[in-house]
Amino acid sequence: MIVLKATQDKVLAALQSVAGIVERRHTLPILANVLIRKTGGQLQLTTSDLEIQIRTTAELGGDEGNFITTVGARKLIDILRTMPADQTVSLESSASKLVLKGGKSRFTLQSLPAEDFPLVQEAANFGPVFSVPQKTLKDLLSQVSFAMAVHDIRYYLNGILFVAEGKQLSLVATDGHRLAFSSATLDVEVPRQEVILPRKTVLEMQRLLSDAEGAIEMQFANNQAKFSFGGMEFVTKLVEGKFPDYNRVIPKNHKNTVTLGRAPLLASLQRTAILTSEKFKGVRLNIEPGTLRIASNNAEQEEAQDELDIDYGGDAIEIGFNVTYLIDALSNMDQDMVKLDLADSNSSALLTIPENASFKYVVMPMRI
Repeated sequence: MIVLKATQDKVLAALQSVAGIVERRHTLPILANVLIRKTGGQLQLTTSDLEIQIRTTAELGGDEGNFITTVGARKLIDILRTMPADQTVSLESSASKLVLKGGKSRFTLQSLPAEDFPLVQEAANFGPVFSVPQKTLKDLLSQVSFAMAVHDIRYYLNGILFVAEGKQLSLVATDGHRLAFSSATLDVEVPRQEVILPRKTVLEMQRLLSDAEGAIEMQFANNQAKFSFGGMEFVTKLVEGKFPDYNRVIPKNHKNTVTLGRAPLLASLQRTAILTSEKFKGVRLNIEPGTLRIASNNAEQEEAQDELDIDYGGDAIEIGFNVTYLIDALSNMDQDMVKLDLADSNSSALLTIPENASFKYVVMPMRI
């Protein structure tokens, strides 16, 4: 049976959309495979790592009929990548093998039985479906994902908190030193739901979401989340645990506020970051009426100093930060102006966008 027959670019795009979660080395060899299910003229491709499952449905030609098997995902992709984009390729089933043909090339690949493929058991009690445009979720993720923890012993920090309530969807990430919050408006009212998406899921979602038109539908259960968009279905386990109360962390009523250009501030921080010490990455900010001075030094007794003119009439404050935390936030924003709220040299600072309550970034000071 000819399982599929289409141009290389179409077949490769469908495979790549599901193959991001496939590990090259796995204790279960079948998890290196993609599950191929043909039903009539429709082809379904499914991958899993036991925590996440991604499925896409595509029209890729071939014979009509029912057929199911699994084959090595990476090998298939590696072979397809070596072929021209406009070349017609076909995948045929033969005994317990699959034969990939393209031009004068022919590859015979070993398959493993589909019944051995461990599909993720979907939760029985998903909450209500709600949706946002794909681009909205992609932007929300990029505004907070850099603040996720990496391999933190507090496992609930290795991911992003999703909170849906009323007509608002909020995303929060923190690694204990900084916190990023971003929110968007929903079309429908939903009951309050809180889930923590694992880090790997977040990175995979960022890879798959596009700026194209079209919505992404979401559903949350106690231990699972489900996303549907652009012919794809994404099911993931959730991180169990209690996320910190982020509302308590976000400072309110800081009396000193400075609004300044995002690009000049970012450039100044990037310049002074060059002479910070590898270990601490500390910069000092001196804020006084009319001037913001940024300075750094390192163990080799080298120093950097930079000055920005600012419109500010508040208290004189000297405060230290890990420069990476500030650069990360500013690099993931695209607004022209940012607002910095400060209390004193020992309190966390709040970075926001003027006239916009949907993004907040809190960063703890460091002693320098």
